[in-house]
Amino acid sequence: MPTTAVTTLLATLPMAPPSTLEARAPAGVSARVQAARDGDVAAFEALYREHVGRVHALCVRMTGDPREAESLAQEAFVRAWERLDRFRGESSFATWLHHVTVNVVVSSRRAAIRRLRRVESVEDLERLDPPSTPRRAPEAAMDLERAIAGLPAGARMVFVLFDVEGFSHAEIARELGIAENTSKAQLHRARALLREVLHDGA
Repeated sequence: MPTTAVTTLLATLPMAPPSTLEARAPAGVSARVQAARDGDVAAFEALYREHVGRVHALCVRMTGDPREAESLAQEAFVRAWERLDRFRGESSFATWLHHVTVNVVVSSRRAAIRRLRRVESVEDLERLDPPSTPRRAPEAAMDLERAIAGLPAGARMVFVLFDVEGFSHAEIARELGIAENTSKAQLHRARALLREVLHDGA
């Protein structure tokens, strides 16, 4: 992400995350994270610089759209700042931030589905995807990340959540508001399309 994104993000933050100024550091919380919990924007900026690459990469993988991913990555950091008091050190900060990011992307996806449902009757996530297969540009066929990005939106989301993030079909169904069988069908579809694209590029 561009360096100017740091300035843009920090300018949107309140002086301190809610209800954290007097919070004591739980065991397992690093000094830098605790400083950010105490309202130190410079400490949070350091966390941002340390983790933004991985957060942005996850957003790109889940959305297939670099521009949307940049916006969602910044939203994930804003959400993390607002919820730092909920981080208890039970996992690493990177793991916690990872979950925050997934939730931001999934929430954005659900909002998009709701907007589409206002326009037309949509009974299933499958209806949101075009029937076409991913583009088969030679460079995409040789690059797994680009192949994933080329998947239809629903298939890509389920594939990333299940095969990359380790969600169960029940969890995916709950998060995306679809049936478990739809999640399974989308995963099967995603894997088949990826095999086809990667095989064509072999």
